[in-house]
Amino acid sequence: MTSGTLLVTAPGDLDAAAVLAVADGAGVRLAPDLLDRVARSRADTLSALAAGGPVYGVTTGMGSQADLGVGTADQTTYQGDLMLARAVGTAPWLHHRAARAAMATRLRTLLDPEVGISPELVQALAGVLDADLVPAVPAGGNGAAGEIIPLAHLGGFLAGRGEGLDASGGTCAADAVLTGAGLTPYVFGPKEGVAFLQGVPVATGQAVLLAEHGRRLAGQQLAVAAAEIALVRAPRSPYAAALARGDHALGRVLTTLRDLVGDEPAPRMLQAPVSFRVVGPALAHLLRSLAGLDEAVERALAGVSTSPALVDGRFLGTAGFDGFDLAASADAVRVALLHVAEVGTARLHRLLDPRVTGLSRQLSPQPGRHAGLVAVHKLAVGLLHEARRQSAPASLGASETSLGQEDVQSFALEAAGAAHAAAAVLRDVTACELVALHQAAMLDAVDGPPRGSETLRTVLHKAFAALPEETADRSFGREVSVVRELLGVGWAHELLVTTP
Repeated sequence: MTSGTLLVTAPGDLDAAAVLAVADGAGVRLAPDLLDRVARSRADTLSALAAGGPVYGVTTGMGSQADLGVGTADQTTYQGDLMLARAVGTAPWLHHRAARAAMATRLRTLLDPEVGISPELVQALAGVLDADLVPAVPAGGNGAAGEIIPLAHLGGFLAGRGEGLDASGGTCAADAVLTGAGLTPYVFGPKEGVAFLQGVPVATGQAVLLAEHGRRLAGQQLAVAAAEIALVRAPRSPYAAALARGDHALGRVLTTLRDLVGDEPAPRMLQAPVSFRVVGPALAHLLRSLAGLDEAVERALAGVSTSPALVDGRFLGTAGFDGFDLAASADAVRVALLHVAEVGTARLHRLLDPRVTGLSRQLSPQPGRHAGLVAVHKLAVGLLHEARRQSAPASLGASETSLGQEDVQSFALEAAGAAHAAAAVLRDVTACELVALHQAAMLDAVDGPPRGSETLRTVLHKAFAALPEETADRSFGREVSVVRELLGVGWAHELLVTTP
């Protein structure tokens, strides 16, 4: 976990990098000047409310009940009650890191002047982060415009009326969690409840984590692909700098790839299999997709996300709940991740072919007697098939809800979740490839592999050191699990340096 505390002097200080730091454990301190600005926008909001006239979600119901007024006597408790009937989600809940990212993005968007909440509300949210409390926020099942369901759970936790998660992942009463940490449940004031329910901060936080995970996987896949290219002594011509003309992302990938694989004076073949030749374009497309996701995150963090928004003294209804930009960008990343996984699975298949590697069939030390790595490839194919089966865009499929008043769901949270699942598939495929590379290195030890640059050999040694030095049949699933854990803590991610 990241140590230290972030000083936030302006809303923009909570950018994607800061959200990532908070997800990893950094605390948040709101500068006094910033809290003063929040207090002034709160005063403007209360003055505008006092001026009279209906205000959506404040003096009226929401959705199809917007034409029904809320009596003055009920308005003092109405904002907190907005969370109750909308907290309909169930497990699985957001994990610790994702929940912190969601709270960081919610904090960021509440700081904008048009939102009009009180300094006490943002301080209460910062207090939950500093105490490292985890609200029970559903990770899926959000069939609503925006994120009303997960945000109702988050707001209910803040008010002490929802649930939190304990160290084992089980649920517990929010009021007990808050008071146990020395915090007081928050009481939502005028307009604060409807403001808390607006926007797409949960998906935004998930997208920040997805971008980080995707870049780590891109670096790891580049290392594995380089090792496979070096192993089979593939021609280096597909990675020439001249072939990246007009494509900065491709140029960056090919430059790194050439540095890793080094020269090959005696290629084993005139032309390598396609899965070896398209390493550059596949990874470059993933980087471009991640860059598109970064831009969507920036728009989500900086845009008007509340409705109604107080602008020039008037309350304006907005589309700040619309997360289609995030959803479509996450879908694009998911497709790019799965494409890289498909290419990696194809290369893994080629590693079992003695015509490509010059090694024994199925990387078996004794073909016939020992099966070798054939089942490891089958595992990768099975994982990929399951991901393909669920590959329809999550960003499409809106259905009418709330009597047709809220019928443009973006499903951004679901799209982000599906992309994270695709990332897990790519991680596991990469683990299968590394296990096969280790077996190949053991079989080819007489020639002194692994080949490639010293950097590549050093990186591979770090991975192979956790695996047994033997070639006979064994429980390869254990090795896949070991390598999966290694990938999870960031093995080789630094080889492909990218700037969000």
